Amino acid sequence: MLSMKKINKVFKTDLVETHALRDFDLQVEEGEFVAVTGPSGSGKTTFLNIAGLLEGFTQGEYTLDGVNVSRLNDNQAARIRNEKIGFIFQGFNLIPDLNLAENVEVPLRYRGFNSAERKRRVEQALEQVGLGARMKHLPSQLSGGQQQRVAIARALAGEPRFLLADEPTGNLDSLMARQVMELLEEINRNGTTIIMVTHDPELARRAQRNIQIVDGQVCDFTLYQGGDEPQAARA
Repeated sequence: MLSMKKINKVFKTDLVETHALRDFDLQVEEGEFVAVTGPSGSGKTTFLNIAGLLEGFTQGEYTLDGVNVSRLNDNQAARIRNEKIGFIFQGFNLIPDLNLAENVEVPLRYRGFNSAERKRRVEQALEQVGLGARMKHLPSQLSGGQQQRVAIARALAGEPRFLLADEPTGNLDSLMARQVMELLEEINRNGTTIIMVTHDPELARRAQRNIQIVDGQVCDFTLYQGGDEPQAARA
């Protein structure tokens, strides 16, 4: 579903050239739940931005759901991003003056769905995250964990092929973090591919595979299979 081969990303200024990714290789299959870990500055965010078509790359080949991304113009990339990818961020990014249903509906309006289809998708997504009875509440009336559930619902309403989650539990206490992780696991069991960046080793172990990025490269990976002991391997 996602294939990156020899991806390089270089940031240049007049005096400095910074290599954020170096010959970066990664394959993610449909239906996988992959956790991405690594020290600060290792290239995790750059990888996630490239995977989500939020920024380009300097060299290499990136294929997403059978489409060679490097050949797309900005409009084509935006269409694929809107149709196939859902984003979950650490900071929720909810609009405080809109209720939950309106927050979830915002990206659907940009995609041009009619009112009936928007209503169906909003209700379905909020029910899926357990907030169907609170659609008229404002974000300020919710706990942090509930706000993150709204952010997940907003991503799910677009019915994406896969979710990109950037530290989705970073602003939550341990109990709420576990609840959000359980929700992500349920979403994955229903067939959605998930790539999650996290600093939490406990959460990383709950994914099917853990990719470690160091100095812009995949250093190694660990497979987790049905509660067995992890199996480490070099990339």
